[in-house]
Amino acid sequence: MTSLKVLAASSFLALGGCSFADEVLWPAVSGDDVETSQTQTQNPPPLGDTQISGLSVGTGATSNTAVGQKVGQIRSELASLQSQIEAHSARLEQVRAETRAHAEAYHTTKAGIEAKLQVGTTPGNPQLVQAWNLSQSQLDQIARDVNNMTSLSNEIAGDAATSNYLLDTTQATFGLSGAVDQDHRQLERLQVDTNQTVVLINKLLSELRQDIARQTTYLANERSNLTTLSNAIKRGQLFGRPLASGVSNVTAQPVSAGRSNAIPSGTPPLVVIRFDRPDVEYERALYTALSQALERRPASEFTVLAVAAGGGTAANTQLAQSQSRKNAEKVFQSMSDMGLPADRVQISSTTSADVSTNEVRIFVR
Repeated sequence: MTSLKVLAASSFLALGGCSFADEVLWPAVSGDDVETSQTQTQNPPPLGDTQISGLSVGTGATSNTAVGQKVGQIRSELASLQSQIEAHSARLEQVRAETRAHAEAYHTTKAGIEAKLQVGTTPGNPQLVQAWNLSQSQLDQIARDVNNMTSLSNEIAGDAATSNYLLDTTQATFGLSGAVDQDHRQLERLQVDTNQTVVLINKLLSELRQDIARQTTYLANERSNLTTLSNAIKRGQLFGRPLASGVSNVTAQPVSAGRSNAIPSGTPPLVVIRFDRPDVEYERALYTALSQALERRPASEFTVLAVAAGGGTAANTQLAQSQSRKNAEKVFQSMSDMGLPADRVQISSTTSADVSTNEVRIFVR
């Protein structure tokens, strides 16, 4: 008889995202390359294509007045700034190209691991361990790309400060005495050119910051996915997509002071696992039940209840409670390995004379 019973609960509350796993850092080993897969994978977030070019500074003869000399100085500084902006724009496109290449390499390696796990393999397969180490290294490369973007963003922010300074200086020069009409015409042209430069810098800076934000979120999600994948390698099988992938965009609601985590009386469990023999196979059915619950309510929280068999001597009851608690911790670890956020799972325990063997019951809160 089966030792696992899945119950269809009439309603579910919600669940969301971080991951938990032990021993996710694997030693490097040798082995054959893992075959690549045609399995569809999550693509990295898009990168922009902004290229700054065609910046120019109006030309014209300057007068010999003090204002005319100031005009020449501002024009020279603006030309230097525009040259620096174009260099930063070219550097950004280079970093974006490197990030795309690193993301493609990472997803190729990751897809190969998933394809091998999908058809089944030995637990802790050293070839998959090696591929996992490679994918971790490739993800680190993307993290370095994000650091380069951040550094570049700081430099462009300096360009923005310089452009605003030139704009203020140009405006202030209008107020200097001793200018001729030609000087003011040149200042007006400089003011237009500087304003255009400010607009382009702000556009470049805004898109770069959006790139950084998207890539940072992408990295955090993929770190979690790799943690789940490392646990799948240890088991030698992949249940499916990490449970956290369905709740990564769900924000946990704060717990109010009066809120109770107690399970309401009469609430049916989502899953009941009876540990009536060694090595109970429960993970596949548990993953299916959790996936269905999260599909209905992506922000669900869960309680893992250890139920110890009572009714015997005090010593036997204490032994049953200890073993039941270990069973619950094992189920909790399995849920975490599947990618379920650890902060959405609570462990509790009880003793019941109505059961003949230890059980673990999972409730949706």
